[in-house]
Amino acid sequence: MKTLDDIRRQLSTGKFEFSRHAFKRVVERNISDVEIQQAGAQASIIEDYPEDKYAPSSLLLGFTEAGRPLHIQVSHVDSDLLKIITIYEPDPAEWYDYARRR
Repeated sequence: MKTLDDIRRQLSTGKFEFSRHAFKRVVERNISDVEIQQAGAQASIIEDYPEDKYAPSSLLLGFTEAGRPLHIQVSHVDSDLLKIITIYEPDPAEWYDYARRR
């Protein structure tokens, strides 16, 4: 299983791939690879999903250099590329400080 350091390293160096769902969301939400790398470099785990549908996963919170918050859900499956399950900018009406659900 991947550690937070493994996840940060893979995100910050661009060693990630998108699920079909995540790819659609990146396009819809205009999220660039550079923003993912920036947010991923210092991301923290805000929720764990050990019993997720296909494999254990975690929800991360990171910020781009411009201050854009991103939630990135990633799989913990060991592989050369980190699988991004979904990605979005959290809605402040649903999150306290983007890290805790209201």
